[in-house]
Amino acid sequence: QVQLVESGGGSVQAGGSLRLSCVVFGYSIETLCMGWFRQAPGKEREAVVTTDSNADRTTKTTYAESVKGRFTVSRDNAKNTLYLQMNTLESGDTAMYLCAARYASCWGGLTEWESFGFRGRGTQVTVSS
Repeated sequence: QVQLVESGGGSVQAGGSLRLSCVVFGYSIETLCMGWFRQAPGKEREAVVTTDSNADRTTKTTYAESVKGRFTVSRDNAKNTLYLQMNTLESGDTAMYLCAARYASCWGGLTEWESFGFRGRGTQVTVSS
């Protein structure tokens, strides 16, 4: 059973930075399609970034337009951990951030939440202006 545990959220002022972590248990992160999603109160869940990184697959990383140039996803295979570096944070980035994983490769664009079979419980990010 694949389990995901997020951490790194917190409160920060606009313009600040945070780095989120998602530790994967039960499976090697190397062969998983991974994603970061977020959900703010009263808003629909949205994909932030989805990414494949595997020697046997074409690397596909897709960011939401709203975070391009500000957020960067990376993975540390040795630590079985996915990261999300968030810079120049805005109040609109306030949300619960959730990590997700699936065995199948990512889609060409953003891979939808519903297609991920494994999901974490999330870590809260609050950006004050």
